[in-house]
Amino acid sequence: MNRTQIIETINNFLIEDIEVAPEALKENAFLKEDLGIDSLDFVDIVVVVEQNFGFKIKPEEMAKVKTLLQFYDYIEGKLKANN
Repeated sequence: MNRTQIIETINNFLIEDIEVAPEALKENAFLKEDLGIDSLDFVDIVVVVEQNFGFKIKPEEMAKVKTLLQFYDYIEGKLKANN
């Protein structure tokens, strides 16, 4: 899966399941402050990442992820490490 596919998968999930406004999906957007992602949404994200990308998010790693760009980078890095 390339970076464009990763971004599309994440954005589609955020729009459809977390109900984030598409125009809010900017790389510098903060997950909590700008996108309104809370702890319940995080549970959904963990499940979707596992289903779509084939690995589990470690809470201690995800705690360092603050922006949407960092989230894309995190997913891409985990996919490369698992291949």
